[in-house]
Amino acid sequence: MANVAVKADVNNGVTRREFLYYIWGASMALFTLESVGLLIWFLKPKFREGEFGGNFILPLDVLPEVNAEPFNFPDGRFWLVNLDDSAPNERMYRRDDDPANLKGVAAIYKVCTHLGCIYNWTSSNDRFECPCHGSKYRLDGRRIESPAPRSLDIFKLEFLAEDKETVLASASLGTINETEVYMPVELPANAAFIRVDTGDRQLGASQTLLCDFVGECP
Repeated sequence: MANVAVKADVNNGVTRREFLYYIWGASMALFTLESVGLLIWFLKPKFREGEFGGNFILPLDVLPEVNAEPFNFPDGRFWLVNLDDSAPNERMYRRDDDPANLKGVAAIYKVCTHLGCIYNWTSSNDRFECPCHGSKYRLDGRRIESPAPRSLDIFKLEFLAEDKETVLASASLGTINETEVYMPVELPANAAFIRVDTGDRQLGASQTLLCDFVGECP
């Protein structure tokens, strides 16, 4: 009888339960492969000219006046600012540890350095303010109040001629508090366009909070 039972098991081959297990395993493997493929497709950069992560070319007439309110460019997630610390006002002013002659145009990344919230320009207070946790920044992106750990990040900016190819001036790296940052670019003669490379970003520096200078930190 035992021999007959063994022979029956051999002849039966794969049982129905084993077959279902194989089907389930194959389905799970296929699902995993599809999920990984979709994840890779989603994460793979797909930036084209004029999209975030690429180059944006803007006409010169979008440039704000010196130390005026910033120009908002939501498609590229940046603000254009036109700075001159030799002509101070409520928005732009000097402190002892500011770089000398902070003058020119900069493209400031529109993401708070604290936890990545989108901050706004608040006209009533003449500064950038983050609605999430209260971080505040000056017109040039320097921290006014924490909890932001550093000033705002800056994209590479260039001034172009009429042909949109010839570079007349380009952002150079400077050092602020041991951090390399893109410095503002002075407007050259005959410039017709501004090019901002949102794929080239320098982190903001960590300087003394501006509110510490006036003793008004919360």
